[in-house]
Amino acid sequence: MFESLSNKLSQAFSKITSRGVLSEKDIDEAMREIRVALLEADVSLPVVKEFIANVKNEALGEKVVKSVQPGQMVIKIVHDELVKLLGEGDTELNFNAPAPVCMMLVGLQGSGKTTTAAKIAKKLKKNKRILLASLDVYRPAAQEQLAQLGKQIEVDVLPIINGQQPLEITKRALNEAKTGVYDLLILDTAGRLQIDEKLMTEVEEVKKLANPTETLLVADSLIGQEACNVAKAFNEKIGITGLVLTRIDGTSRAGAALSMKMVANAAIKFLGTGEKLDDIEEFHADRIAGRILGQGDVVSLVEKAMENVDRAEAEEMAKKMSKGSFDLNDMLSQMRQMKKIGSVGSILGMLPGLSKFKSQIEESGVCDNLMKKQEAIILSMTAEERRHPDIIKASRKRRIALGSGVEVHDVNVLLKSYEQMSTMMKKMGSFGAMSAMSKFMKNNPFGRMPGGMNKRFPF
Repeated sequence: MFESLSNKLSQAFSKITSRGVLSEKDIDEAMREIRVALLEADVSLPVVKEFIANVKNEALGEKVVKSVQPGQMVIKIVHDELVKLLGEGDTELNFNAPAPVCMMLVGLQGSGKTTTAAKIAKKLKKNKRILLASLDVYRPAAQEQLAQLGKQIEVDVLPIINGQQPLEITKRALNEAKTGVYDLLILDTAGRLQIDEKLMTEVEEVKKLANPTETLLVADSLIGQEACNVAKAFNEKIGITGLVLTRIDGTSRAGAALSMKMVANAAIKFLGTGEKLDDIEEFHADRIAGRILGQGDVVSLVEKAMENVDRAEAEEMAKKMSKGSFDLNDMLSQMRQMKKIGSVGSILGMLPGLSKFKSQIEESGVCDNLMKKQEAIILSMTAEERRHPDIIKASRKRRIALGSGVEVHDVNVLLKSYEQMSTMMKKMGSFGAMSAMSKFMKNNPFGRMPGGMNKRFPF
């Protein structure tokens, strides 16, 4: 979502970071390019004007003029203004009410409310007992969809009674949440293809009845500046306490994220990053600003790894590393753990200085396709071959290649990769992790960067 804006801002900054002294003309030129980049990203004009005015006022100040690296100071000013624009206020959910606390999701049809309700429930269920309830009696199978999602994430869903209207369902959900001793009730309201009086009246009545501590507007980031109009309409009519932007992994231009907070005067709470029920992350303005400016987001990457990596499996791997023991089963396990965190491109996008390679890597599909191929090769081996790869000779390689639908050359590449990783593990057990890791990075098995760049993948 932020890739296009990030690239254009990087181009604008490249012209000033190499200069030892910045004149007012240099800053004006940089501001012009930043303005164009924001407008092309569908950021609303009033937001752009205020943003540029604030940045220029700071950039012409004494700190930048006397700075040793004035270009870097301008980038810092832009970063700080982006944090303010995206919302440096409280993005935490408000649960400050007697249980059961109620959360209501509103928005247009197709914005992803139902899936988002399930995603939020899954994210919060570790610490809270949650009840989901669908008030969408208009869209075919909407209530059944939420019921199925509830089963997948193992969260209770209010039973469906055919013929009941939204207010009746709300009353029943509130009663069930109280008698069932639930901590949180999440109401998934109905949407329309466009804002109309009937929709707003219904949502307003449900809100009065449920008295939610959080009224979250779920907006599809792909609709660009129209998202701001939707946010304004919902906020003026019913009042919203937060925003959820869905499909930020798509090709939208980031304008919604940069404009909606100011238009609706409500903090962005969550970002929907994909189709899976785990693909949702809490919003942090400073981290998103870092991604936009190509500074990465290591904190979010670590949090994602902690959520998705099996701790027991990681501890077992650590024991094997200390003993210098590593076989193809372990290599397969490492591949699967990495896939849980995300694609290679998405991981690189969170590493400082490497986000510029993200699009090239994702377009080429080199790393992700290679891992899929290597996983298929390992799964075509016998248990004995995985434990003792040294027994895999020519005839076995041909059989494995045939079974996995690849060439013998691909099997050789995998075994070479395994040998390098195995050597690294043994050295980590004998001589320490850091020196072994640095040697591995110089000779890693994943090949060169796409696009003819003479750099190897940095992991």
